[in-house]
Amino acid sequence: QVQLEESGGGSVQAGGSLRLSCVASGGSFTNYAMGWFRQAPGKGREFVARINQSGGTFGYSDSVKGRFTVSRDNAKNTVYLQMNSLKSEDTAVYYCAARYGSYYSGPYSEEYDYWGQGTQVTVSS
Repeated sequence: QVQLEESGGGSVQAGGSLRLSCVASGGSFTNYAMGWFRQAPGKGREFVARINQSGGTFGYSDSVKGRFTVSRDNAKNTVYLQMNSLKSEDTAVYYCAARYGSYYSGPYSEEYDYWGQGTQVTVSS
């Protein structure tokens, strides 16, 4: 069983950047495909980005494509989300998630087995 802890959230003005990190512990990190999701107030959880076990394959939602970059460092048991050109609509709690035993992961929250506690990102216009 893996535990996930996000960090790097905060408040930023529109057009700014943040980098989120998610450190995994308690399991073999390379056994997990990883995803990032977000949830804005009053809305459901939304897929943001995903990355496979090796880090060579990734995908993004249309709303963040070209602005966000997902990556992972398997030596550090960490997955990252670099967020550039932030917009007010990116304001949400951001969660990382892990899917065990699958080389790839998809955009559906039901696919993931473990979740972090979330980190708040607030973008002011």
